[in-house]
Amino acid sequence: MNLGFRTMTISSMKRAAAAAFATVLFLTTHSSARADIADYEFRLVQTDVKQGNGAIVAVRLVDKRSGKAVPDAVIFATRIDMAPDGMETMAAPIEPLPTIEPGVYRFRTNLVMAGRWRLSLGAKIQGEAGTIENRLVLKAMP
Repeated sequence: MNLGFRTMTISSMKRAAAAAFATVLFLTTHSSARADIADYEFRLVQTDVKQGNGAIVAVRLVDKRSGKAVPDAVIFATRIDMAPDGMETMAAPIEPLPTIEPGVYRFRTNLVMAGRWRLSLGAKIQGEAGTIENRLVLKAMP
Protein backbone atom coordinates (compact mmCIF):
# COMPACT_ATOMS: atom_id res chain seq x y z
CA MET A 1 0.00 0.00 0.00
CA ASN A 2 2.82 2.32 0.64
CA LEU A 3 3.91 1.93 -2.99
CA GLY A 4 0.46 3.02 -4.26
CA PHE A 5 0.50 6.11 -2.06
CA ARG A 6 3.99 7.00 -3.27
CA THR A 7 2.97 6.56 -6.93
CA MET A 8 -0.06 8.76 -6.41
CA THR A 9 2.08 11.45 -4.81
CA ILE A 10 4.60 11.42 -7.67
CA SER A 11 1.77 11.51 -10.20
CA SER A 12 0.17 14.43 -8.35
CA MET A 13 3.48 16.25 -8.26
CA LYS A 14 3.93 15.78 -12.01
CA ARG A 15 0.47 17.19 -12.67
CA ALA A 16 1.13 20.14 -10.37
CA ALA A 17 4.45 20.83 -12.08
CA ALA A 18 2.78 20.66 -15.51
CA ALA A 19 0.04 23.03 -14.34
CA ALA A 20 2.61 25.45 -12.93
CA PHE A 21 4.58 25.36 -16.19
CA ALA A 22 1.41 26.00 -18.20
CA THR A 23 0.54 28.96 -15.95
CA VAL A 24 4.01 30.49 -16.30
CA LEU A 25 3.91 29.99 -20.06
CA PHE A 26 0.47 31.61 -20.28
CA LEU A 27 1.50 34.60 -18.17
CA THR A 28 4.72 35.07 -20.12
CA THR A 29 3.06 35.07 -23.51
CA HIS A 30 0.11 37.19 -22.48
CA SER A 31 1.96 39.78 -20.43
CA SER A 32 4.04 40.86 -23.43
CA ALA A 33 0.95 41.03 -25.64
CA ARG A 34 -1.10 43.16 -23.26
CA ALA A 35 -0.12 46.35 -25.05
CA ASP A 36 -2.27 47.54 -27.90
CA ILE A 37 -0.81 49.18 -30.99
CA ALA A 38 -2.89 52.24 -30.03
CA ASP A 39 -0.63 52.58 -26.96
CA TYR A 40 2.15 53.90 -29.22
CA GLU A 41 2.56 57.10 -31.19
CA PHE A 42 5.14 59.07 -33.10
CA ARG A 43 5.89 62.60 -31.88
CA LEU A 44 7.89 65.25 -33.68
CA VAL A 45 11.14 66.12 -31.92
CA GLN A 46 10.82 69.65 -33.39
CA THR A 47 7.69 71.09 -34.97
CA ASP A 48 9.63 73.82 -36.84
CA VAL A 49 12.24 72.72 -39.38
CA LYS A 50 14.48 74.85 -41.61
CA GLN A 51 13.21 74.90 -45.18
CA GLY A 52 15.47 73.57 -47.93
CA ASN A 53 17.25 70.58 -49.32
CA GLY A 54 18.79 68.35 -46.67
CA ALA A 55 16.23 69.27 -43.98
CA ILE A 56 16.31 66.81 -41.09
CA VAL A 57 13.01 65.71 -39.56
CA ALA A 58 13.17 63.66 -36.37
CA VAL A 59 10.38 61.77 -34.61
CA ARG A 60 10.28 59.89 -31.34
CA LEU A 61 8.26 56.69 -31.06
CA VAL A 62 6.67 56.71 -27.60
CA ASP A 63 4.82 54.19 -25.46
CA LYS A 64 1.98 56.44 -24.27
CA ARG A 65 1.49 54.37 -21.10
CA SER A 66 5.01 54.98 -19.79
CA GLY A 67 6.19 57.95 -21.85
CA LYS A 68 9.34 56.02 -22.77
CA ALA A 69 10.89 55.96 -26.23
CA VAL A 70 10.54 52.71 -28.19
CA PRO A 71 13.68 51.61 -30.07
CA ASP A 72 14.05 49.10 -32.91
CA ALA A 73 10.77 49.74 -34.73
CA VAL A 74 10.74 48.87 -38.41
CA ILE A 75 9.54 51.87 -40.38
CA PHE A 76 8.28 50.70 -43.74
CA ALA A 77 6.21 53.64 -44.99
CA THR A 78 7.23 57.26 -45.19
CA ARG A 79 5.76 60.19 -47.08
CA ILE A 80 6.03 63.93 -46.71
CA ASP A 81 3.70 66.31 -48.52
CA MET A 82 2.03 69.71 -48.17
CA ALA A 83 -1.50 68.40 -47.56
CA PRO A 84 -2.05 70.74 -44.55
CA ASP A 85 -1.72 73.70 -46.92
CA GLY A 86 -4.03 72.13 -49.52
CA MET A 87 -1.24 70.79 -51.74
CA GLU A 88 -1.27 67.02 -51.15
CA THR A 89 0.29 66.37 -54.55
CA MET A 90 3.34 68.41 -53.59
CA ALA A 91 5.42 65.64 -52.08
CA ALA A 92 9.13 65.56 -51.43
CA PRO A 93 11.60 62.69 -51.39
CA ILE A 94 12.38 61.37 -47.93
CA GLU A 95 15.11 59.01 -46.81
CA PRO A 96 15.87 57.43 -43.43
CA LEU A 97 19.03 58.34 -41.57
CA PRO A 98 20.89 56.30 -38.96
CA THR A 99 19.58 56.64 -35.43
CA ILE A 100 21.65 58.57 -32.92
CA GLU A 101 19.36 58.09 -29.93
CA PRO A 102 17.27 54.96 -29.20
CA GLY A 103 13.64 55.52 -30.12
CA VAL A 104 14.35 58.59 -32.27
CA TYR A 105 14.00 58.12 -36.02
CA ARG A 106 15.47 60.70 -38.39
CA PHE A 107 14.81 61.46 -42.03
CA ARG A 108 16.39 63.74 -44.64
CA THR A 109 14.05 65.51 -47.04
CA ASN A 110 13.77 68.51 -49.33
CA LEU A 111 11.27 71.00 -47.96
CA VAL A 112 11.14 73.06 -51.16
CA MET A 113 8.91 75.78 -49.76
CA ALA A 114 7.93 77.28 -46.43
CA GLY A 115 4.64 76.15 -44.96
CA ARG A 116 3.04 73.19 -43.28
CA TRP A 117 4.12 69.69 -44.25
CA ARG A 118 2.52 66.36 -43.28
CA LEU A 119 4.80 63.47 -42.39
CA SER A 120 3.06 60.10 -42.73
CA LEU A 121 4.69 57.08 -41.11
CA GLY A 122 3.90 53.38 -40.93
CA ALA A 123 5.84 51.05 -38.65
CA LYS A 124 5.90 47.67 -36.97
CA ILE A 125 6.89 47.46 -33.33
CA GLN A 126 8.74 44.34 -32.28
CA GLY A 127 6.60 42.08 -30.15
CA GLU A 128 3.34 43.86 -31.01
CA ALA A 129 0.59 42.84 -33.39
CA GLY A 130 -0.63 45.38 -35.89
CA THR A 131 0.85 48.42 -37.53
CA ILE A 132 1.22 51.91 -36.15
CA GLU A 133 0.34 54.68 -38.56
CA ASN A 134 0.69 58.36 -37.70
CA ARG A 135 0.42 61.64 -39.57
CA LEU A 136 2.29 64.55 -38.08
CA VAL A 137 2.31 68.18 -39.15
CA LEU A 138 5.49 70.22 -39.08
CA LYS A 139 6.28 73.71 -40.30
CA ALA A 140 9.06 74.52 -42.73
CA MET A 141 10.57 77.87 -41.80
CA PRO A 142 12.51 80.10 -44.26
